Amino acid sequence: MKLINNLIRIFVGVLFIFSGLIKLNDPVGTKIKLEEYFEVFADDLSWAAGLFHFLIPIALVLAVVLCVLEVVLGIALLLRYRLKSTVWVLLGIIVFFTFLTFYSAYFNKVTDCGCFGDAIKLSPWQSFGKDILLLLLILVLFFQRNKLESNASRQTRMYVVIATVFCTFIGIYAIFYLPPIDFLPYKVGDNIEENMKLPPGAQSDVFEITYTLKNSKSGETKEMTDKDYISTEIWKDTTWQIAKTSEPRLIVKGVRPKITDFSVTTPEGEDITAQIFKGNKLVIVIRDIRNASESELKKISALIQGVKGKPVEPMILTATDGTVIEEYRHEYQLAAPFYFTDNTVLKTMVRTDPGILLLKNGTVTGKWGDSSIPDVEKLKY
Repeated sequence: MKLINNLIRIFVGVLFIFSGLIKLNDPVGTKIKLEEYFEVFADDLSWAAGLFHFLIPIALVLAVVLCVLEVVLGIALLLRYRLKSTVWVLLGIIVFFTFLTFYSAYFNKVTDCGCFGDAIKLSPWQSFGKDILLLLLILVLFFQRNKLESNASRQTRMYVVIATVFCTFIGIYAIFYLPPIDFLPYKVGDNIEENMKLPPGAQSDVFEITYTLKNSKSGETKEMTDKDYISTEIWKDTTWQIAKTSEPRLIVKGVRPKITDFSVTTPEGEDITAQIFKGNKLVIVIRDIRNASESELKKISALIQGVKGKPVEPMILTATDGTVIEEYRHEYQLAAPFYFTDNTVLKTMVRTDPGILLLKNGTVTGKWGDSSIPDVEKLKY
């Protein structure tokens, strides 16, 4: 049993460290996922809506705390640091996450739990299955907690403290300077246009439609799928008429492009997405210009002025109301045209607001967060 306990302890510890570090790499992504959960629970559990609305503004802080806690608990398991207390906390966390993933899967609320950030995508039921496995393993440790050899030495405590400080630093760095490892489909080196296409030979989604047929002579009715309707050639018999058509039902989930929702429109509503992928583009992402600081807007203004006469076209992508962004453009001399893109897409393009992307024929050649807005000299096109 001692061997089994140690194997479980190591496995759970490593998994918690891996999961926590992946999410710490992109705490803003974890924050977005937490906000989804809070909004769902605020709608579904109206009696607690006030609590969840209170949690939404502090989701980023909660994201960092939860991610750091995951890593530190994993390290504590591996080092056997205060195992009884560690196992108690682990049990509480895994019960909470198991409830979340079950709720998401059963009610189809949040289709991606974000358990491993954007590095590994799990379906809701896969996430729930993973949490059930972890729950069972942690329960073994919980019931064996009095037999586990614990370690509360000063040196071990120091390692745990160092891990806590280091992980907190990683999370804060990622918030201001973008994720150290970018798993998003807009990372440096990726071609946005290519990521909007299916890989060669990949199967797309397969849907099925059910027809309700009625015989005009006998009054008989029957149901059949659209494929059977074609294969049986019943459509040749004019006495059978389609009386009702069901909504398409997904029967085979195919491979989807990495990017499915990227589009850019002018203030007049014209789609200019294809033009973004031609030539050198300095894409300035400002989701809500009212959230940008004065110093950030001045740096962006200087950057736009600096590329004048250079072989690169600056543009602003925003989800801000047109009249609002026009006011700011004039106030801060943002001499670049602005276009509209969905707010969720902009969050995926770059985690900070604002953020900068440099494109060459649709390929991302540079990417900067709001704390590292580049000088003109840093742009290579």
